[in-house]
Amino acid sequence: MTTYDADVIVIGAGLAGLVATAELVDAGRKVILLDQEPEQSVGGQAHWSFGGLFFVDSPEQRRMRIRDSRELALQDWAGTAGFDRPEDAWPRRWAEAYVDFAAGEKRPWLHSQGVRFFPVVGWAERGGYDANGHGNSVPRFHITWGTGPGLVAPFERRVRAGAARGLVEFRFRHRVTGLDTTGGVVDTVTGEVLAPSDAVRGAASSREVTGAFSLRAQAVIVTSGGIGGNHDLVRAQWPARLGTPPERLLSGVPAHVDGLMLGITERAGASHINKDRMWHYTEGIENWDPIWARHGIRILPGPSSLWLDATGKRLPVPLFPGFDTLGTLDHIMKTGHDHTWFVLNQRIIGKEFGLSGSEQNPDLTGKSVRDVIDRARQAVPGPVKAFMDRGADFVVERDLAALVRGMNAVTKENLLDEATVRREVVARDREIANPFTKDLQVTAIHGARKYLGDKLIRTAAPHRILDPKAGPLIAVRLSILTRKSLGGLETDLSSRVLTPAGEPLPGVYAAGEAAGFGGGGVHGYRALEGTFLGGCIFSGRAAGRAAARAVS
Repeated sequence: MTTYDADVIVIGAGLAGLVATAELVDAGRKVILLDQEPEQSVGGQAHWSFGGLFFVDSPEQRRMRIRDSRELALQDWAGTAGFDRPEDAWPRRWAEAYVDFAAGEKRPWLHSQGVRFFPVVGWAERGGYDANGHGNSVPRFHITWGTGPGLVAPFERRVRAGAARGLVEFRFRHRVTGLDTTGGVVDTVTGEVLAPSDAVRGAASSREVTGAFSLRAQAVIVTSGGIGGNHDLVRAQWPARLGTPPERLLSGVPAHVDGLMLGITERAGASHINKDRMWHYTEGIENWDPIWARHGIRILPGPSSLWLDATGKRLPVPLFPGFDTLGTLDHIMKTGHDHTWFVLNQRIIGKEFGLSGSEQNPDLTGKSVRDVIDRARQAVPGPVKAFMDRGADFVVERDLAALVRGMNAVTKENLLDEATVRREVVARDREIANPFTKDLQVTAIHGARKYLGDKLIRTAAPHRILDPKAGPLIAVRLSILTRKSLGGLETDLSSRVLTPAGEPLPGVYAAGEAAGFGGGGVHGYRALEGTFLGGCIFSGRAAGRAAARAVS
């Protein structure tokens, strides 16, 4: 008789891995959960996230008078994804299934596990094109009360309860190097045991090898994440349509998000598709208090900042803050420079600047209503003020001439001249003088303030940037911030990994970013935001349930 160490081996203890393991535990299956990082990094990238989730026609939306529907969400997804390849067959099916999940079971299922949501729904990726183009037609970005840690918690709790029952064995500091087969079925996971590490969550851990391991199971689920921490791999897979990769990249994820497991699974026979589809942010700033190398934070901007390229020219319509991430990246790569600038003032930054990540939002992460109210009362929220005071990318001055000099000092290049910047700022300010305008960004600001959520907490009342009463002036250098790989291991709707011939690779499942959040690229070319964590949950659940049914 064949001897197995467990029914299923799950590779990666991030959100998708925890969800899959929790579902396996519910089915009474024995699981070994592997991760190359120490135990303090359970939850992976999800721990660091803002906790944003995409729902369709939710109670929060209805309370904010947002009319949403499955049909509208599907229209937005299709226009955003731009599926155009033969290998998009499974991603298309995953997209439709995910929108059904987001419009149906997703919220009540999470709510039943104790997950709660901030009442104001955010409006991310607004698009700015026609109805069939990219973007969310309505606000759909729901912030988890407790941010990323609050979303990880119920699944970690279920997994640890499984461990207490003897159904889950944690194997941290286990780095997988191979998948082997018996009789054509992948049933063996081999690798290296790394030295124990007390590195804090996210910090680089030792890569000293102290031993080897070989484990066998009836099924293997790959939930190892993407490539965002491996800049060499990001550059190697950089799409030709976006030109030459930036020389300077910030990391939105720790270094252990290295993508190596994708290659290992591919060598075992998996189909790895859409490698050139990526989701990197254009509003990255250096973390003044970094945890990992090149640690960057993403600004979550409202619509009012003036966005200039490296030479001081305004970005074209509709590349306004918060409208089209990939379109903005495409434009930036054609300028010959890899940085841009926000120009604004203190009134705008106080109202409109959010910072992505659990650690940058202690009020929401700590589930403190009092702190949320106190933050709203501050002229500039504490985490943002810390960047204004200490951030290497921030310039704060009382007059525009000094601001431009400071901007050139940041880059150590004289790319900007005051006359060019002043012309852009003054032209924009003239459009503020009355309610009529030909400036589409000003029109967008007026439109945003018709939505109660934006008017309350996300969009400053229209005013001149050069208004002395709204000062001081602020400039922020923005860099490209690596985050997500949108391609991945091709999977069917049961999260079974497929071969290049389209057949299931026996014994292997994949979920989360490793599977392109479903199918090998559920987002196509672009994402609607709030769909990464949700994709981990949906695909992780599918993988855990399918593997539980498959093993005896």
